[in-house]
Amino acid sequence: MIKNLILTLLFSAAALSAAPIHATASAANVPAIVPAPLTARFDGTEAMLPREVTVGVDDAALNQSYLLSVLEECGFEPRIVSGRRADIRFVTDKGLARENNERYVLHLDDRGITASAGTTAGLLNALQTLRQVVTADAEGVRYACGEVDDAPRYHWRAYMLDESRHFQGMDMVKRLLDEMARLKMNVFHWHLVDDPGWRIEIRKYPLLTEIGSKRDFSHQTITPEEWDRLYPDRRSYYTQREIAEVVRYAAARGITIVPEIEMPAHASASIAAYPWLGSTSRVEGHGVWGDLYQLADPKVEEFLHDVLDEVAALFPSHIIHIGGDEAGFAHWQNSAEVTAFMQEHNLPTCSDMQLWAINRMSAYLASKGVRMIGWNEITGDNIRNEAHVEASRSERLADGVIVQFWDGDISLVNKAIEKGYDVVNSNRLFTYLDYPYEAIPLEKAYSFDPRPEGLSDEAAERILGTGCQMWGERTPTRERIWYQTLPRLAAYAECGWTSTERKDLGDFRRRVAPLQQLWRQKGYIVSQPVY
Repeated sequence: MIKNLILTLLFSAAALSAAPIHATASAANVPAIVPAPLTARFDGTEAMLPREVTVGVDDAALNQSYLLSVLEECGFEPRIVSGRRADIRFVTDKGLARENNERYVLHLDDRGITASAGTTAGLLNALQTLRQVVTADAEGVRYACGEVDDAPRYHWRAYMLDESRHFQGMDMVKRLLDEMARLKMNVFHWHLVDDPGWRIEIRKYPLLTEIGSKRDFSHQTITPEEWDRLYPDRRSYYTQREIAEVVRYAAARGITIVPEIEMPAHASASIAAYPWLGSTSRVEGHGVWGDLYQLADPKVEEFLHDVLDEVAALFPSHIIHIGGDEAGFAHWQNSAEVTAFMQEHNLPTCSDMQLWAINRMSAYLASKGVRMIGWNEITGDNIRNEAHVEASRSERLADGVIVQFWDGDISLVNKAIEKGYDVVNSNRLFTYLDYPYEAIPLEKAYSFDPRPEGLSDEAAERILGTGCQMWGERTPTRERIWYQTLPRLAAYAECGWTSTERKDLGDFRRRVAPLQQLWRQKGYIVSQPVY
């Protein structure tokens, strides 16, 4: 549905830099729109449409069911009509996509409402703004008259949900996707695999779910039999049919899903199912927590290829996250097979061994038309300057891989860009939603700038955008996820959409207030700090 946007994300770093549209916004009479629009001009007058309205849509890719549901939420009783005459119109204007393929123009006057954009993504952005500027009452649906001409700073505006540590289920995921869409966030980073649990059906390897899903962060040492006794009616993974349903649901809202399948570390759940996959576990004869895939074994590589084949077939984003972080290299250092392999292949450090394996996986994915992304350890740097870790000496990360910065000195972003890599900036000190509000209050979240200092404008085009991460160690319930996520999600949405010079914390507090009220009504905001 958003094919042009996906292709841009995948293959053109230059296109990912949002070209500026030279205009200014007057905050004095602008309705409360989050994220802040590039340009919004309202003339101080108001218009009203009746509840029963006609809707014209000339973009066949725009999901009409979702469109109508949003308009109904706004208070309308909408009816799709053909032709150019309608109270609310969604119009394709290819010219608007020349500078930025997510740009839209929303025009509101006493004759009705017209949303124009060059792409489906742009029309969906207009829809999200529309829902924030209308108010329903007994007489009809009112709105301020004016025009919004808007486009994002970055095209990668992500929210990550960790379901390995605590499984949340499809209903919760859909609710999160709804709030992402409301805030014009367009990448759902789905962390489906980690040490505590395996959450996606892989048909060729059924034990991944028969064994690997029957555990979580709160039950790290439990056996599958004990899990079944505790939770006889619980299934803690997604079938491939359910994955496809979520992918469709997200696409209707303009959201691309990027799945994460961790390697070589954070593999304890899969190794518990198949101990021969692990470096230490194959020797011990059972899964060892924290073990690494034994990637010197072609059979293990074949296993990962098989898994990635099934994953790639489920996700049309053509981007797969492979993790690559926090590898406990002692499992390789203590493996006679791995150390012999490293010596034979002139791999002087474990970081080189990891890079060798990751580059082979990147080449395999590229042969399938899929681009790889990973946490910034994949560069081969010793990102935390740990005494027991030696940076790579012989291997270099393959071209075309996206680096997601999360830890280490911020200069590592600049270093990756200097080497020619695209970067998603997810600096944990600003973007980790599992951190308490004392560590990352709304003000700090809002202050985040994905562009580090010292980058030229040309180099900054390599910043694809940003992501905020909802890690699951301390979120066993959906209530806790909402507590950690909202209202900070709105701040991260604006960090990805709005340029630094146009951000204003005081005005953001004004604009986020109606959203906080909405989230209270939905039961998402209960006791967390609000602003």
